[in-house]
Amino acid sequence: MLLVIDIGNTNIVLGVYQKERLTHHWRIGTRAGGTADEYGILLTQLFQMAGLEPRKVTGAIAASVVPPVETAVLGGVKRYLRVTPMVVGPGIKTGMAIRYDNPREVGADRIVNAVAAYHRLQGAAIVVDFGTATTFDLIGPQGEYLGGAIAPGLGISMDALFERTAKLPRVECARPVSVVGRDTVGAMQSGLYWGYVGLVEGLITRMVAEAGFAPVRVLATGGLAPLIARESALIEEVDEFLTLTGLRMLYERNR
Repeated sequence: MLLVIDIGNTNIVLGVYQKERLTHHWRIGTRAGGTADEYGILLTQLFQMAGLEPRKVTGAIAASVVPPVETAVLGGVKRYLRVTPMVVGPGIKTGMAIRYDNPREVGADRIVNAVAAYHRLQGAAIVVDFGTATTFDLIGPQGEYLGGAIAPGLGISMDALFERTAKLPRVECARPVSVVGRDTVGAMQSGLYWGYVGLVEGLITRMVAEAGFAPVRVLATGGLAPLIARESALIEEVDEFLTLTGLRMLYERNR
């Protein structure tokens, strides 16, 4: 069994692969103060509840954008599963040319997504990952990583609106009934939701125009991807497990 781990600012997504088949997956909250023992015990419990034998894990790979949590999670994997995880970072073979001024600055999750998207589409693509931040990554026709954009995530935008205004309430992240809100909650949801759809489509349109090649297919992933993608004419497909797929591929390329 292969364990893949995507450590994000808000959530940690874990998956178990039997060869190329994703058999189990979990999403847990990221805790900055979590210890190796806590994460290790949680992993063991998740495996046991799924009827899996933790000691049958033969390999692991992780991508992380939260270094302190990465240390704790990897420590838990080593101690409780008895495997040393491969970590996506400098020196790992991606099979993808990184056309970034400083390739070390690119988030590990962004490279993982790009690798999986190009393998799937075999052509130019944009990956939109709806996480704590929303990232847009452009892959060229020959499979080269060309860069992208980073925007505040929808959750961050909602929190900022609540925290930085005196009278506005905290609202649910949901598609409003109408664009024209007829109460405060409806108006806030409209601005957040439809404003975010506009942000996504505007950035995609400008990136495609600037890229100068076509066609460019658009994939979305991340927790809020289905919510936004349903109203976007530019997002072709949502792949909930794109990052996990990319991690599995990178593990195979670096064994």
